[in-house]
Amino acid sequence: MYDQRRSYHERSLHHPHPVARRLFQVAEAKESNLVISADFTDTKSLLACADELGPYIAVFKTHIDLVSDFSDATVQGLKAMAARHNFLIFEDRKLVDIGSTAQKQYHGGALRLSEWADLVNLSILGGDGIVDALDQVVVRKDFPHRDGRAFLLLAEMTTRGSQATGAYTDRCVALAPNYPRSVIGFVATRALTPAATGADDFIAFSTGINMDAHGDNLGQQYQTPQSAVAKGSDFVIAGRGIYAAVDPIAAAISYRKAGWDAYLQRTLGGK
Repeated sequence: MYDQRRSYHERSLHHPHPVARRLFQVAEAKESNLVISADFTDTKSLLACADELGPYIAVFKTHIDLVSDFSDATVQGLKAMAARHNFLIFEDRKLVDIGSTAQKQYHGGALRLSEWADLVNLSILGGDGIVDALDQVVVRKDFPHRDGRAFLLLAEMTTRGSQATGAYTDRCVALAPNYPRSVIGFVATRALTPAATGADDFIAFSTGINMDAHGDNLGQQYQTPQSAVAKGSDFVIAGRGIYAAVDPIAAAISYRKAGWDAYLQRTLGGK
């Protein structure tokens, strides 16, 4: 059964997927479950953020289609920053299309996602076929990044009026255990565990994290690092609350501490 008291270290020893194991190892080594959502529109700003905040995060999340000057310099720069600061890269692409199109968007295409993104998320709004199609890509023997890439199912969203609820979320939870070679978790507001299958270690990434826990005027609804981790979130994703702060480094340190302390409280009772 799922046990929220398990540490990242313990999970790194037993998780079947190499990307998940690496993720837990990074979190443990850096004492960070923080993900920065870097919504920048040019390569220079994107890489500057990665360099400045890289020491404090476990994962660097991109919206690469925002980058107006995307090029090989973007790709190589992201890979270099990830190696320098020891973090994983998560492209928040929200792939949602028929299987054959999604395969082309992921492996190949203008954004070259499979070349540099350790994690990519996808939606099953168009049906289960997209998961099967992407699974086929990453398990191929000739796939150059085999065992180094994984997917997250977009199971919930934090925007007001989101339809990613109820039966849709339940379908994501039921579907994930069918793809142990590629799906390692969910984007959700809480832990989601398909306990009936015995698969009990799906990683939860929670978006909409802000220490102020207030929404914006575009429908975003926030939760704090503490409240997200208490509900079973493993990694907390913050954006403007950090990179738009007067002192982004100080903000990142504060968010990292809040998320890590909440993790310790959940796993060790704060000891």
